[in-house]
Amino acid sequence: MKITGSLYRSMAESGAALLSNNMEEINNLNVFPVPDGDTGINMSLTMSTVGNVADGMGVGETAEKIAGLMLRSARGNSGAILSLFFRGIGKALKGIDEAGAGEIVEAFQRGTKEAYRAVMKPTEGTILTVMRMCGEEAEKAYTADKSISVEKLFDVIMKGAEDALAQTPEMLPVLKQTGVVDAGGAGFVCVLRGMIAALEGNPYVAENKAAGATEMKGAADFSDFNSEDITFGYCTECIVDKNEKYLGEDTSGELYEFIKSIGDSAVFVDDESIIKLHIHTNDPGAVLTKAIEFGSLATVKIENMRNQHTELVSEAKPAEESKRVIAIEKKYGFVSVCMGEGISAMFRDVGVDNIITGGQTMNPSTQDIIDAVMKTPSEYVFILPNNKNICMVANQAAQIVTERKVIVIPTETVPQGMSAMIAYNPDGEPDEIVAEMKESMAMVTSMSVTFAVRDTQIDRFNITKGQYLGLVEGKIACVTNDSFSCAKQLTRGMTGAIYVTVFYGEDVSGEQAEAFGAYISEKVGSGCEVSVLPGGQPLYDYIISVE
Repeated sequence: MKITGSLYRSMAESGAALLSNNMEEINNLNVFPVPDGDTGINMSLTMSTVGNVADGMGVGETAEKIAGLMLRSARGNSGAILSLFFRGIGKALKGIDEAGAGEIVEAFQRGTKEAYRAVMKPTEGTILTVMRMCGEEAEKAYTADKSISVEKLFDVIMKGAEDALAQTPEMLPVLKQTGVVDAGGAGFVCVLRGMIAALEGNPYVAENKAAGATEMKGAADFSDFNSEDITFGYCTECIVDKNEKYLGEDTSGELYEFIKSIGDSAVFVDDESIIKLHIHTNDPGAVLTKAIEFGSLATVKIENMRNQHTELVSEAKPAEESKRVIAIEKKYGFVSVCMGEGISAMFRDVGVDNIITGGQTMNPSTQDIIDAVMKTPSEYVFILPNNKNICMVANQAAQIVTERKVIVIPTETVPQGMSAMIAYNPDGEPDEIVAEMKESMAMVTSMSVTFAVRDTQIDRFNITKGQYLGLVEGKIACVTNDSFSCAKQLTRGMTGAIYVTVFYGEDVSGEQAEAFGAYISEKVGSGCEVSVLPGGQPLYDYIISVE
């Protein structure tokens, strides 16, 4: 048997269906109890468009079309990595009408390479590890027997992926401490199992809950969880417009090797005409000095690092939304991601051109962000993700857009985004604007009140589902049985603040919010300006900005 374009599409659809059927099981593997750890939904929505490919094409063209759809539908870090794996498959199969075992081995190798290349120092025990190890097993099997059938090869791939997934807790201590396998890796195994089912003639169909849905290891136990210390203090990003010497893909190996040696959490994209890099380092100046050897700096972003939440859920915007490109009318424009009518209105008031509805429980796709950028009538478009799990997709959108100069300001909370906008100087140069926004963001402490989605134990807290959690920069600071007392306990030690802004959510009354504002005013004294505003956001009763 060889894989035709029609069969490959069926395999991708079946993988997407089984992934959809197992979303909640995968979500429960996330190692944090707040309502934004939804790797399963992010990965499922990333694959949700794979059926929108015409029949009658060869496997190469079909794979390329599916990869393009996934790239634009990608949500969250796990979805972005999955889309890159399928992009690699599309590149490997380009021009091929039917794929045999040898082509599949090459495709899995290329897919793994594409996924790894964006994350230069991947952590072992993640979806990347599962991708790599199953591909290695496939290569071994094909090397030993060049006549191996496609069906047998996928059996080898499946076993390799399952074995790799089972090993993830031994590779990543936080997984072992909380008693789970890696959520992204589990999602990838689901995709493979669905693809094999179609290969065998029994494809899965998406249901609300499949009768035979894969059984995942249960929700995380946080009794031994400990947050890791930050080793490198500065998150440094830049885009380099390549000079003539380095034009072309994968021409900047020297910079790649340097970036690998100077920090961690590195991402490096070496495209035809630009270099996009991200690194956590203690010497951002050295990064920029080296980068300008390869061209001119189009954007520069440097920030002090903070701990953040894990994955968030996402939903697509309506397919019929206009993708019309708006003519350029000004130099600078802004796109912001946020939820809640009140918060959206405030971002518009401080100069944001286009709002993407998203955030907790609803991550926008790459295409959503591209659409908003193209509707912004400016030469430079700054994107404010306002959420850590949206930053990677925003960067992906920035690399795709060529009609605008897109700069992602990696705001990870609404307070950071609002502070960045207030610091915006319309008369500055792009690098000056970025620096001033970064400086303003660094002055903000973000607090919030939400609820626990499951029973767990983490650090010193025994948490029951439904209890309220007070978070400071995404870390649990207090746990109570009602929202108001949680908000009070969260802010009871607040001192030295000059400005405090409270955005209250859709489930909080104006009277409750004003009472909380009065409590803060009493605590901080007359030297602090306290504002209480209707944010209208779901899930988070209070989002608090402290400067």
